[in-house]
Order: sequence, then C-alpha cells, then structure tokens
Amino acid sequence: MHTHWVPLLCVFALASCTTPPNPETKPMGENVLSQEAIHAAKTGPVDFTAHVKPVLEAKCVMCHNRKAMPGHMSLETRAEAMRSGALGAYIVPGHPESSLLVANVKSAHQKVSVMPAVGERLTQDEYAILTKWVKEGAKWPVGKAGALKIIR
Repeated sequence: MHTHWVPLLCVFALASCTTPPNPETKPMGENVLSQEAIHAAKTGPVDFTAHVKPVLEAKCVMCHNRKAMPGHMSLETRAEAMRSGALGAYIVPGHPESSLLVANVKSAHQKVSVMPAVGERLTQDEYAILTKWVKEGAKWPVGKAGALKIIR
C-alpha cells in the first residue's frame, strides 16, 4: 500500500466509528403549531383540525399510511387510526395509556425506540397535545376535515 493512502484511510475509519446511534432520526423538532395554538390546546379542549391534524400530517402520516406500511398503523383516516393491530389498539379514546400512538410517541421522550423513525421527533408540546386529545376522547371528524394529507 502506498504510504500517502494511510492517513486518508485512517480518516475514513474514524469517521465510520463516530456515527450517531440512529442517524436517520433527527433530534427534537420545531413545534408545528404556533405558540397561540399550543396555548389554546393546553388551556382549552384540543381540536383535531386546529391542533392534532397539523402535527400528524407534518410528523406521522408520511410513514403511517396505507401505501408506505400496508397492513400496519395508518393515520390517513379516523377509521384506520381507530383500529387495532397485532400489538393492540392504535388509539383508544379516553385512554392514552392504552393507545399505541401515545406510547410510541412517548418513547421519543424516553430515549428508547424512537418515533418517528425518520424525520423530526415530536416536541414535548406536541406530545402533550396528542395525549390530551386522546384523553378527551380523540374526537376525529369524518370526511375531508378528518382526512390527512401525506406531505413528502
């Protein structure tokens, strides 16, 4: 081996050893909602269209949809989000502690299996809003108001 290649190989070897544990998951992201919307959700009832839908569209539905994950948790519509899978119910209205959606998002704040697996994680405010929404009964309108757009 030529001696001028040795320093270059050492640089590449060191770079590969310093890769973060989960390079695809970004750190905590920015709030999707304005501070006014966050305050309104914290002090009053959580509204799906104003508080929940923007978060799910920006940080969840790009992976949790019928096309990306056939047969798994889809958040495209209320009917899909309210069903149960092999691991349990995705959303249990009134019971965030039994809802996989809340448990999987909570994991991002406990430094274990992180959701979302790719992209910005939910902020503490967004997690609190989703949890409160489920606790309040997870009211999700039908039709166009309740359908999530897949943003890529």
